[in-house]
Amino acid sequence: MDMENRLGNNIKGKDIKMNKNRLRELLKAGKPSLGTRISAQWPMIAELVGSSGNFDYIEYVAEYSPFDQYDLENIPRACELTGMGCMLKVDFQNRKYVAQKAIASGFQAILFTDHKIPEEVKDSITAVKADEPSSGGRFGYPNRRFIGCQPYLSQLDHVKRVNEVVICFMIEKKEAMDNIEEICSIPGVDMVQFGPSDYSMSMGKNKSDMEEECKAAERKMIEVALKYDVQPRCEIYGGPEQVKYYLDLGVKHICFGDEMKIYKSFLENEGKYMREVVDKIK
Repeated sequence: MDMENRLGNNIKGKDIKMNKNRLRELLKAGKPSLGTRISAQWPMIAELVGSSGNFDYIEYVAEYSPFDQYDLENIPRACELTGMGCMLKVDFQNRKYVAQKAIASGFQAILFTDHKIPEEVKDSITAVKADEPSSGGRFGYPNRRFIGCQPYLSQLDHVKRVNEVVICFMIEKKEAMDNIEEICSIPGVDMVQFGPSDYSMSMGKNKSDMEEECKAAERKMIEVALKYDVQPRCEIYGGPEQVKYYLDLGVKHICFGDEMKIYKSFLENEGKYMREVVDKIK
């Protein structure tokens, strides 16, 4: 069987088009976005999110979850089935290696964690921008899938696609908040998100002891980000009614729902009810 018959519709490999970066398209258009967090490597979970038709992208929290190189390819594949985007949240220490592997595998956004100073932010941006004269980055031309099959993409089209990757930073350290103005003024910072747990820990406190301080810091982050045309991304930890608080602050990009928290709630609440029912059986 020849190539045309195998691929169907007379489409040859060289004619395969790369998928659009869903989150980047929304940012360019000034439109809102809705994401949700998953922890499971099973591609079916990402496919399940996409099939709901309610989310623009998933955030795979690799910082909290074990994974391998095959997972980094299979999760984007599942997202692509429904035109959904995908973001990877990465650890600080090995961030450059993992971020480059994730982008080469098809992830369209990277959420960097634990940065403190502007120099660290600049260093991470350099690692994921294309290695060509006008971009000044260190990301080369790897033979990986990166949506559409790498061998069929020209080098400069690859440059364009790499530079379209959405770059987001967690503002979750006291030092990062102290440097928020400079961080948000760095070219290449697309989005920022506040992290109350690490922020409180970096100040030697429990989050429960400084809820108002955390809220105030998040509001400042949002204000400064919008001032520099950086989009704040905010995570809703409770019910959907909490979204109004962020919308009133000018936030357009919401992350809602966490796979682990949802399942934990089910096990504790519905599980408790069923435990009580079963224990009454004689």
